[in-house]
Amino acid sequence: MTQTPTDTPGEGQARAHFTVPANHPMVTVLGSGDSLLRVIENEFPSTDIHVRGNKVSAVGDPEEVALVQRLFDEMMLVLRTGQPMTEDAVERSIAMLRDEAGDLRDTETPAEVLTQNILSNRGRTIRPKTLNQKRYVDAIDKHTVVFGIGPAGTGKTYLAMAKAVQALQSKQVNRIILTRPAVEAGERLGFLPGTLYEKIDPYLRPLYDALHDMLDPDSIPRLMAAGTIEVAPLAYMRGRTLNDAFIILDEAQNTNPEQMKMFLTRLGFDSKIVITGDITQIDLPGGTKSGLRQVREILDGVEDVHFSILNSTDVVRHKLVGRIVDAYDQYDSRSGHDRHDTGHDRHNRK
Repeated sequence: MTQTPTDTPGEGQARAHFTVPANHPMVTVLGSGDSLLRVIENEFPSTDIHVRGNKVSAVGDPEEVALVQRLFDEMMLVLRTGQPMTEDAVERSIAMLRDEAGDLRDTETPAEVLTQNILSNRGRTIRPKTLNQKRYVDAIDKHTVVFGIGPAGTGKTYLAMAKAVQALQSKQVNRIILTRPAVEAGERLGFLPGTLYEKIDPYLRPLYDALHDMLDPDSIPRLMAAGTIEVAPLAYMRGRTLNDAFIILDEAQNTNPEQMKMFLTRLGFDSKIVITGDITQIDLPGGTKSGLRQVREILDGVEDVHFSILNSTDVVRHKLVGRIVDAYDQYDSRSGHDRHDTGHDRHNRK
């Protein structure tokens, strides 16, 4: 995209012109029915944005016009890779550019975030969608032990599993081990019907579901039968040393300190561990401390251990999920409630 010289039509205002190359249809830039343009106009309400042919102009506050300029440049970089722009991608790009404008550190650009491919399967590509997600994925590449901590929908487990499959396919590891503590609010394994495996299956089902997104479903039973992929409750990790493996502990907020230590010390040679969890959703019995909450105090600053923190802005589910997370946080701040406590804790204090 080229920019013609900028002039200032009025005091305190700036004008910028952009020309979209002829080989990029305007519908890819503006969206079907101008849907992408509407997102941009909504995000920059004080900036006048006009389109004529393949030319786009923006008039307004110099800082806002500069952001619009950067946005169109980043959009073109993404489109040149053959990846389409979506309304969500435009919104996230604007958020990243605004954060970058207020951050003096060198940071990744929206195009770098949105075009980083992790895994492709059946025509679908898995990639980070936010800056924190990209930094989380990069940390998994750089460190042996990585903690992904954040609320539901931030992609912490899904991205970790994509990196595990990528490592297996590139022969960086020989197997994937996926585990969760079998703890759930209001339920006890002894009261669930069926055999032991049938009892624990509901706790491991989310991991199976993610695997089906990333691998040919027909290959999963074969890989599991061969031990290349293992999905098991955390208790099955005790006493083992796990070499040449990519190991993921999901729902780690529901481990106690002893379980967390046990799991971390399973690390063997040429292995990588990713631990994910949400410290605001602890389902442990009353009085039990979460191993995930404690471990950050213990391991903070330890070499080759990294903590990635994700928040509501990294939620990649329905937009409403991020708003729900924020609403709960605001409610807790107003009312003085502590969601780190379990329902059992509050009951015991009454």
